[in-house]
Amino acid sequence: MKSKTLKMLLISLLAISMLLVGCNSSKTNSDADGKKKPADSGAPAKDTLVYGRGGDSTSLDPITTTEGETFKVTINIFEQLLNYGEQDTTIHPGLAEKWEVSDDGLTYTFHLRQGVKFHDGTDFNADAVIYNFNRWMNGDAEKFPYYTMFGGFKKDEGHVIKEIKAVDDHTVQFILKRPQAPFLKNLAMSMFGIASPTALEKYGDDFRNNPVGTGPFKFVEWKPNDKIVIEKNTEYWDKELPKLNKIIFRVIPENTARLNALANGEIDVMDGLNNSDEETVAANDKLQIIERPSMNVGYLGLTTTRKPFDNKLVRQAINHAIDKKTIIDAFYGGKAIAAKNPMPPSIEGYNDAIQEYPYDLEKAKALLKEAGFEKGFEIDLWAMPVARPYMPEAQKVAEVIQESLSKLNIKANIKSVDWATYLDKAAKGEFDMFMLGWTGDNGDPDNFIYTLLDKDSIGANNYAQYSNDDLHKILIEAQTIADQDKRNELYKKAQEIVHEDAPWVPLVHSTPLLAAAKDVANYLPHPTGSESLAKIEFK
Repeated sequence: MKSKTLKMLLISLLAISMLLVGCNSSKTNSDADGKKKPADSGAPAKDTLVYGRGGDSTSLDPITTTEGETFKVTINIFEQLLNYGEQDTTIHPGLAEKWEVSDDGLTYTFHLRQGVKFHDGTDFNADAVIYNFNRWMNGDAEKFPYYTMFGGFKKDEGHVIKEIKAVDDHTVQFILKRPQAPFLKNLAMSMFGIASPTALEKYGDDFRNNPVGTGPFKFVEWKPNDKIVIEKNTEYWDKELPKLNKIIFRVIPENTARLNALANGEIDVMDGLNNSDEETVAANDKLQIIERPSMNVGYLGLTTTRKPFDNKLVRQAINHAIDKKTIIDAFYGGKAIAAKNPMPPSIEGYNDAIQEYPYDLEKAKALLKEAGFEKGFEIDLWAMPVARPYMPEAQKVAEVIQESLSKLNIKANIKSVDWATYLDKAAKGEFDMFMLGWTGDNGDPDNFIYTLLDKDSIGANNYAQYSNDDLHKILIEAQTIADQDKRNELYKKAQEIVHEDAPWVPLVHSTPLLAAAKDVANYLPHPTGSESLAKIEFK
């Protein structure tokens, strides 16, 4: 009887022990996404950041797209030969530790960081650099739109790279056909991240869904229109980084819904904060506001190859018809200035002497009459489906533009489509009138005027399909000379040509707002719109 009682007691104790273990395992310090929560009694600190954003990436191979949601993710997976400063576009070492430039500006020699491996375990070396550039230069603007920064492609007369060669395993040399003043700044752009040649061979066109770089984080999964997960690269060459174990990029299209998710603790950082919500965030002691340094332009594009916007007088009339002050007062809360040029005042070579097209409906009507459109016309106005740093409330801005145009008997039908399709159609010149913008990639005027409005960039980032031979000559000359003062004068002339031809209505230069939980530390937003998150931690 005694042994039976003891046996029953042992069974009871074992059952209680198993129950306690089961309870403890169900109450971990992580949520369903693996995000560690703050806990009492010395539990592990949070090590997963959830980043809420307005749209999904269109690719995870950064060279294949032009949209910023991709670069937010890929800058943490890939690395470039050179880096920008933490909050500016000064040049710093990246995968290249040091470099020399010949006196004639035609030969660049890069000494590569040693002991670096791609996420698939293969070696980063000079051959990997050459493989990536050969891949890009032998493509075209549809496949690799940003490669036009180097004057087109290998088949094009304007292509600046004559040859790339490996001096040894860790030294690579670029020989140019002609000097290109922004060459180093171009190399630091996040879309020129160096990918694993082995992975490129393995995945082919599907590499865009299976990115493999050398960066501080490795790709884990992508659920379209839901989330992208990246995790710590434990073999990263800088043993102090990254601070976080995991980052989850969540898609929450509506700015207000994203703010609610932040306030409820579902996400840690959000971009695209409405200016009208700034006071709400400031009043919440659990949240903080973060300002991104401004280097952008939001604009209304007028596709110059489609009627009636093939007529300069019509384009000038539209410029007179848009009330920018009303747009800024209504939707930017003092965090934007009216734009009159295709690049912001913070960029060298900005031409402040240009006189903005004043809001003048009578002048607009007179120009339309001269152009033969006194009775107006009907047109499609395409509005972005996602919040962008330069235009957080695109649909509402479209309604203001629609109302303004109605006063000229122009019926503008507001249309939209998903973000990836929107960019594709715009690049192909399929829109009449469209809303878009640009966040500078390298801090050089070339990256605005040449990238967005030169004929070399049609099919890439020149969505207005605008072409002017005089402008092209000026821009190529500005690329070729090293003297920045002389370059600035050329860019001022370029802005005069663009202003006269009016392929856009430049709308605003904004100061984009983000918000974050109070415990997020070391988040330094970059003016290019995408930043490494390797140093972020929770305090």
